[in-house]
Amino acid sequence: MSNHLSLRSGNPVLKANTFIQRQTTIDTGTMTITGTVNKTALGLLLLMTTAIFTWNMAPTDPRMSALMMVGIFGGLIAAIITVFKRHLAPYTTPIYALLEGLALGGISRFFETLYPGIVNQAVFLTFGTLAALLFAYQSGLIKPTENFKLGIVAATGGIFFVYIISFILGLFGVQVPLIHSNSNFGILFSFGVVVIAALNLVLDFDFIEEGAEIGAPKYMEWFGAFGLLVTLVWLYLEILHLLAKLQSRR
Repeated sequence: MSNHLSLRSGNPVLKANTFIQRQTTIDTGTMTITGTVNKTALGLLLLMTTAIFTWNMAPTDPRMSALMMVGIFGGLIAAIITVFKRHLAPYTTPIYALLEGLALGGISRFFETLYPGIVNQAVFLTFGTLAALLFAYQSGLIKPTENFKLGIVAATGGIFFVYIISFILGLFGVQVPLIHSNSNFGILFSFGVVVIAALNLVLDFDFIEEGAEIGAPKYMEWFGAFGLLVTLVWLYLEILHLLAKLQSRR
């Protein structure tokens, strides 16, 4: 069992020691893969419900911007609570999904206004990538070895470090054009980020399977669903950004 517990996920909200804490008082069942899949599907449904609401608003409607801000910052707060209070995941994960949907709906409408048809492409590519990697994982085509995991973890950390530096510099009016522009380097950077985001899904699949194997508490199904939602949202946004760069060059 010690080998199982040493496994790590590249998703920053899913850590190796997450499943170590077992139920010791009230027996409410254990985590299953099917349960996690069902809760992930419910989370996606909730996310899409609020996303459709802001999507249908006019881009010039001031309420859209307000709802997007509520979604972004409210979703961040819900995510932080979920990470540090995992037993609250059955409550915070649906809240996170609803809030994140408000933000994604507005962001998607903005990009769709600039590049008609881009959102359908991004959604198709996101779920297509999810299905392809799930098949590759289940069939054994991709095996998340320790070196593979460490590489993805390091790459993910590097990407977030670059984004944080870019955000801080942006507060002082300094832009980082190489990663945000539609230049060859900017497109290559975005493509690399999409690949790393996609590979994080493989680590998440492995992490959830491990949790089911060691009998993690039932509420961890919601936490596993939360982790997958975080990765899927990240992947979708990165694909959307990459497509926007490509279309802006036409």
